[in-house]
Amino acid sequence: MTTQDMLDERYGRQRSPGRRWAIGAGILVAVGVVALFGWFTVQNALDAVDSDTTSFEVVDEHSVTLGFQITAPPGSAVACAIEAQDEEHGVVGWRVVDLPASDLHARAFREVIPTTALATTGFVNSCWVT
Repeated sequence: MTTQDMLDERYGRQRSPGRRWAIGAGILVAVGVVALFGWFTVQNALDAVDSDTTSFEVVDEHSVTLGFQITAPPGSAVACAIEAQDEEHGVVGWRVVDLPASDLHARAFREVIPTTALATTGFVNSCWVT
C-alpha cells in the first residue's frame, strides 16, 4: 500500500473517476471555445475592407469630387458609403458606390458626391464586401 493510499484510507477520501472526466470535459470545452473564437477572428479578417480618403475637391455648392482607395479581398465586389459634410459637420451629401470585383488587392477610385449645400470635406464613411 502506498503512502497516498494510506492517507486516503485514514482520512476517508476516495478517488473519484467522475472528477477526472469532469476536468477533461471542461478542458475540452475550453479548447473548443478558443478554437471557435479563433475561427471567427480569421473569418472576419478574410472579408475585411480597408478604405483611405486620398483627396477631395469641392467643385461647387452642388458637388464634391472624392478620391479614395480601398484594400479588399481579390475577387470580391465592394460597396462604399461616401459622404460630404459642411463646416459644422452636418451631412450635406452622400451616396453608396458599388465597385466591381477585381483581381487586384488595392484599387483607387474618384467619385462625385452630389450635395444640397456647400461642403467643406468629403470622405469614405465605410466599405463592405457585397
